[in-house]
Amino acid sequence: MTEQLRRKTRPVRYGTLTVGGGAPVSIQSMSTCPAAEKERVRAEIESLTAAGCELVRVAVRDDGDVEALSEICRKSTIPVVADIHFDASLAVRAAGTGVAGLRINPGNIGGKEKIEEVIDAAAGAGIPVRIGVNAGSIERELRGLYRTEPARALYESAANHLRMIERLGFRDLVFSLKSSDPLVTVEANRLFAGDNDYPIHIGVTEAGPPLSGTARSVVALTLLLSSGIGDTVRISLSGDPVREVVAAGAMLSVLGLRDDFPEIVSCPTCGRMRMDVAGIAERLERELLGLRTNLKVAVMGCEVNGPGEAREADIGIAGTRGGAVLFKHGEVVRKLTGDFVEEFLREVRRLFGAKG
Repeated sequence: MTEQLRRKTRPVRYGTLTVGGGAPVSIQSMSTCPAAEKERVRAEIESLTAAGCELVRVAVRDDGDVEALSEICRKSTIPVVADIHFDASLAVRAAGTGVAGLRINPGNIGGKEKIEEVIDAAAGAGIPVRIGVNAGSIERELRGLYRTEPARALYESAANHLRMIERLGFRDLVFSLKSSDPLVTVEANRLFAGDNDYPIHIGVTEAGPPLSGTARSVVALTLLLSSGIGDTVRISLSGDPVREVVAAGAMLSVLGLRDDFPEIVSCPTCGRMRMDVAGIAERLERELLGLRTNLKVAVMGCEVNGPGEAREADIGIAGTRGGAVLFKHGEVVRKLTGDFVEEFLREVRRLFGAKG
């Protein structure tokens, strides 16, 4: 996929991160605990950042969460977005805490007047607002349409709020239109993308647990990204949010939309396997995916076809009797024995240092 296929959108700034305007498709996630639990939030943001996350949302439910935002933003090395539902006053207060942006859902924030209050606060703070339209909180007047044409209802909700906010003179907007149905999500975003130039955050809401949820998300996101739609992504999964970042980075790399994430290839499990392929590959994911490099690393279970099958890798290992063989660019370098996993990781880090 080439950058020329991407939909032309206006740039929106979240602190140091640009979304849209031809900037690389960015990866975002969300903390699993409310903002008031500052230490847990800080630890999660550090883990997400190490995995390659570039924008993080934090749930803001009450006054205690608002009060925690300033410290969270000050200690985070990536932009923090306050995620608010139901109470517009929390969004108004959050705007002045140093957050890089706000996320509201127009279906539950309290109507036109409340949205105007949030927009005024964001304008005063010089930060953008993401308008998140979700199937689960569609406005009452659109619920009938949603039963028969769900994608059209999501589109109408987003379009109505876009027109209303534009009348206020505010343009620092990002939109998202999400359903738990991947195909409804795709159709709604295609409708919305066809008649404006605002950046779009894409994702499937309530996608599910890690394996099936990743599959559901990647199906929808690949359809959208391959047609040029999508400026920032989240693969929403139940559980550890680091998995979301790993999956998103891999997807964008495969689609050719990012060339600064490592690629880890590993063989499927079979009876010839002579080492813990899954364990080694998962450890590599944890240690390498936050690095900005296109290094390709292979983990192959046996010596039969290992180096040949991973010939395009920069570096890799293949299990053998009593250890593993180390290879670079498909050529065997030497045999590793003993604690070969640690030695292999040192070789990978050394090569990364040379390449980076």
